[in-house]
Amino acid sequence: MSTSDRVPESREEDAWLSDEQLEHVAPAETEPFHAPVPTRMVSNGEYMPHPQTAHQMRVEARVKELAAKAAKRLNISRRRFLESTGGLAASFIAMNEVYGQNLFKVSEGEMFESDHHAENGPPKDLFVFDDQTHIVRTSNTGGNALRALAQGPGAASTAAGFTTNPLNGVGGNASGVDELGGAWTPWNPTQLHPDAPPNAGPGTTVQGEFHLGQYINRLYLQAQTSVSIVSNANFALFTPPGSTVPRAAKEISESLQNEILTGWQTGQCRDYINEVAGSTRALAHGQIYPGRGNIDDPQFGDYTQWQIENMSPDSWKGYNVAPAASSSPGMLFAQWRLDDEEIAYPTYQIIARNRHQLKKHPGFFNICIHKGLSPSPDGNVATNNQPEFGNPDDLVKVCSDWPMFNWIMYHSCFRPSFWDLQALLDIENLPGAQPPTLLRDSDGRTFPNIRWSTQFAQIAAGKYVAGAEPSSNSPASRHRLHNLYAELGTTMASMIVTFPTVFAHLIGQLLHYMGEDHIVYGSDSIWYGGPQWQIEAFWRFQIPESIRETWGYPQLTERAKRKILGLNSARLYDLPTGARHYHQGGLSNFATAPELQPGGRLDVALTGVGYPTPIVPASMLPEDRFSQIKSWVDELKLGRSNTRNGWIRT
Repeated sequence: MSTSDRVPESREEDAWLSDEQLEHVAPAETEPFHAPVPTRMVSNGEYMPHPQTAHQMRVEARVKELAAKAAKRLNISRRRFLESTGGLAASFIAMNEVYGQNLFKVSEGEMFESDHHAENGPPKDLFVFDDQTHIVRTSNTGGNALRALAQGPGAASTAAGFTTNPLNGVGGNASGVDELGGAWTPWNPTQLHPDAPPNAGPGTTVQGEFHLGQYINRLYLQAQTSVSIVSNANFALFTPPGSTVPRAAKEISESLQNEILTGWQTGQCRDYINEVAGSTRALAHGQIYPGRGNIDDPQFGDYTQWQIENMSPDSWKGYNVAPAASSSPGMLFAQWRLDDEEIAYPTYQIIARNRHQLKKHPGFFNICIHKGLSPSPDGNVATNNQPEFGNPDDLVKVCSDWPMFNWIMYHSCFRPSFWDLQALLDIENLPGAQPPTLLRDSDGRTFPNIRWSTQFAQIAAGKYVAGAEPSSNSPASRHRLHNLYAELGTTMASMIVTFPTVFAHLIGQLLHYMGEDHIVYGSDSIWYGGPQWQIEAFWRFQIPESIRETWGYPQLTERAKRKILGLNSARLYDLPTGARHYHQGGLSNFATAPELQPGGRLDVALTGVGYPTPIVPASMLPEDRFSQIKSWVDELKLGRSNTRNGWIRT
């Protein structure tokens, strides 16, 4: 855990490693060989990395061998080859050989001819809708633990304050190595290697590695992203003046001060991206702050309504695990569950009351919820089995009570917090596995029990049997919940390279229970660099035949991949999928735009308090036809002599 004598916002301060552990790690940048796919473990400071294993050495040696052969034949340097699509193919070939299974669709010809890459790589006409992305406000320049987790050990991670993998064996996660044999394996070494941009990079709106300028670079100019949603998180704590101890917020403005990006700033980023692109390339999440205290905030009034009036959300993002719920004005914010009729339902009613927003924002009724990836509060295994931390016990009721909403569960309710070893132990019934390792549904079918995710998929299909998961209090699910969706952000990224067996079972179960129409892709970028590596890996991934035959999983077909990577979300947000609707416009020239320069409009918005000042409280009436007529009457002062413009607090 971080200690009080560490420099605030440094990598050391944000790490969960002890000072003794920090002495036994090295920067990832010092690694002498950087393959396109990681060959040793890289930690984000949440768990201790393991040394390179024999299996990882085999992968690395094979990549070197293939790279040397191809570079000589192509008459280019090895480094240049490894940076090409041929280098990526060499890594996939080496991984298939070492894993002993055909996990990735790849051919030897891809190393030498770019045309061969087109045969197995993502097609040029692929529509990609990234359902979960993040931008960090420019005023936030500290190192980021998630970037370090994916980037691995090296100078960039060390400079940001991370020298070990703090989620390996911490927060209820099992301690050990991934399927490559590493305790801190880089996920995306083509972009997050020792020579990659530092964590977090220059503190400017244009150049900062997590800021708006690099977001545009990574998402739209270096990847096949057609449309993305800019998300936000309301995890922030507040340190009162004169105190050094952070606490949960008591009102909205206290929380907004320390968030990585506020809802209003999210809308500002969306509007700028679409302005310079000349088309709809970005959408924006509004933030869910439930509870009556947040409906009667002392500054914003009804904060949900305030966001509708001031940023026009395209959809909504909520975190059960975040201290964001206020039971009454002045109370400390707390965690919450989706089916809480006193805390959550009044906020849903406000969203439903504004249904006229659907005309301009067809995804307005999409409720996106962070479910999973939550460490146990006491650091022990499985003590976080509550909806407040991400388990799916609250889904049957809320999806049934609010059928007009689409409930999109981010991270697919995957319980392990970024380190997937426990799931592998359970799937293969190895020492350290947690019973029950199999979960039986109402049809009598059994599958490996991927904690929370298998149960979630069975709930969605109407096939969960109450009590099948002993740690759960969920009622039985007797009917398919057609408004429930699984999202893959971070869950896929943390598995597909380092725990591919886990991902094979996860995607197989989601396909079996939920179907290819109810799974959506998200990259959680730019925590893990640009998303192209995830698009590439998912497009090539295939469930090994031995796993499919044993468990009866459906095939991950090209049709399913197209739906998951974009077409399903396009349907949920009523967007066209043809390339002609998404043109680059001025994106390539954004770096010189005055709005992003110091003192520019966007720079000011992303370094300020996170909302326009002075604050104009939310309207207490919906923006319907009566409200429009009333506004017209008020302006003309018709019908009465003592008109008072505005509304009074009730």
